[in-house]
Amino acid sequence: MIKQFNIHRVKWIPAVLLLALFSCNKDALDTASESQLSSADAFKTPARIAGLINGVYKTYKLGAGRLLLNTDIRGEDFINQTNNAFTGFDGWANNYSNSSADVASIWESAYSSINSSNIVIEGLEVSNGVIAEDLKKNYLGEARFLRAFNYFNLVTLYARPYTEDNGASKGLPVRLKSDASVEGKNLARSTVADVYKQIIEDLDFAEQNLPLNYSTKELNTTRAHRNTAIALKTRVYLSMGQYAKVITEAKKIVPQTAAPFSATSGVANALQPDVLTPFSADYTTTESVFSLPVTVADPPSNPLGASYNVNADFSVSAVGILGNAQWAATDNRRKLLRLNTTNGFYYLTKYAKPSPYLDYVPVIRYAEVLLNYAEAAAHEGATALSEALLKAVHLRSDAAYVFPAPATATAQALIETIWRERRIEFLGEGFRSNDLLRNLLPLPAKSSGSFQARQVNPADNGYVFPLPNSEIIANKLL
Repeated sequence: MIKQFNIHRVKWIPAVLLLALFSCNKDALDTASESQLSSADAFKTPARIAGLINGVYKTYKLGAGRLLLNTDIRGEDFINQTNNAFTGFDGWANNYSNSSADVASIWESAYSSINSSNIVIEGLEVSNGVIAEDLKKNYLGEARFLRAFNYFNLVTLYARPYTEDNGASKGLPVRLKSDASVEGKNLARSTVADVYKQIIEDLDFAEQNLPLNYSTKELNTTRAHRNTAIALKTRVYLSMGQYAKVITEAKKIVPQTAAPFSATSGVANALQPDVLTPFSADYTTTESVFSLPVTVADPPSNPLGASYNVNADFSVSAVGILGNAQWAATDNRRKLLRLNTTNGFYYLTKYAKPSPYLDYVPVIRYAEVLLNYAEAAAHEGATALSEALLKAVHLRSDAAYVFPAPATATAQALIETIWRERRIEFLGEGFRSNDLLRNLLPLPAKSSGSFQARQVNPADNGYVFPLPNSEIIANKLL
């Protein structure tokens, strides 16, 4: 059973949410800053409520770059070029501890964002007559969507995989009330299963209450709508190994059984003809189901371009997926790499803009929904459908490619081919760690000159992130 603490009321909106409230993207309402607002005051006007919703997105974005980086570099496809613990070395080397900077930062950012969601949820639930009821439901759906996403990120990094024991292991403290006191920080860990149960409850609510679409492409990309919640559910159920449920959700936005695939209700999500478009020419295409916007006024706190391309903390490993025959030289996705002719290393250019690194952060793309669906379909014996979904993703970047017969000869071979496709398609987008963990595969050994990373097997210490010291000290019930 999920454990939570109760408070009488939120006395003050935290500074981080106020900052976010008044410094969001161009779609936020232009409101004068205030140094401190009571919870009652914050929900008195439509403008303040709209600002608080923008603020929840802001708090989610604060930790996004560090999260995506760390959930990719634990795999085998990047080479660490430094030994700097503050740019991801501990995660790459599988050598983190309770005091590692990234272990603490990701945890604290996610729970800060969860707290922002809880503040908004509580305030909206007691706010009457300030905004229309449909808009209130919309906002509640957005807050619960982002809360679910934060909990999913946490449970897949800091807890044992659901697929190991159907979620019986210890999970996380599930905070469903805003954190207004030191005493409120004391909360025991719920099981992994209970964490996932809360995630699904939030996403089901979001699906029922989010709008089908918004008025602009920008909003359809950067605000959660109904298809966004459905798409995330395909990721969540895949992580749980509940393949039939992945299929049920995917069919809502991928109703076809043959290419071309696209959503036929809500936002018309679909693959772009050119994979390069969502990373350079247009961040707001229908392929981008959910992205985090970046502007000069609202730059990223942990820019991905700095780590992968400009400062080059990480290069792409030639013995990883780059060297696999499934990623042929004719594949258009190779244009998302840059060869440094001086040192011979390849660098990822999905995030190619120079400082101040104004690339949008891709969080959910339609390509993921197709590959989630493909993997689940293969597990459930629908291999023809699975192959069609796989080919839709691969052939849009390499139309002449022919999968060798062994790659799709059996359901298991097809699944492993889909895993390789995920490594190609989502390189640098934060998928590799959980793809290894949900399938109970080892974190691979790696080498980069004098830098070594040990192999971590599922039963070994370090397979998942440890709880950070900051939580252990603050939360007596751990």
